[in-house]
Amino acid sequence: VQLQALGGGLVQAGGSLRLSCIASGSDVSRYSLAWYRQPPGEQRELIATIRSDSLTDYKDFVKGRFTISRDNAKNTVYLQMNSLRPDDTAVYYCNTGEHRGTYYYPGRHWGLGTLVTVSS
Repeated sequence: VQLQALGGGLVQAGGSLRLSCIASGSDVSRYSLAWYRQPPGEQRELIATIRSDSLTDYKDFVKGRFTISRDNAKNTVYLQMNSLRPDDTAVYYCNTGEHRGTYYYPGRHWGLGTLVTVSS
């Protein structure tokens, strides 16, 4: 599966962006999907996941501000980001994987990320 994240850019603090990730080469409707991000000089971190039944989960630092959703007909996962802060600046990646219980296991396909820069 190939993954392409789109929609990044420069935004002022308090603003919004909507990221899209299009999967090709495989039907991802039966997989869990996730968004990760990698801030400058830091490790990649999980942000949010969405199961095949559309059940979602978020890390505390984005809860209430970010919304993950999916459109299986378009093989696409979205990340709506509101109330952005400068510490949200990062390269954002999507991933297809699976849940085992409550834990998300990332797949090996990442693709190119999209850079989000939030200015103060």
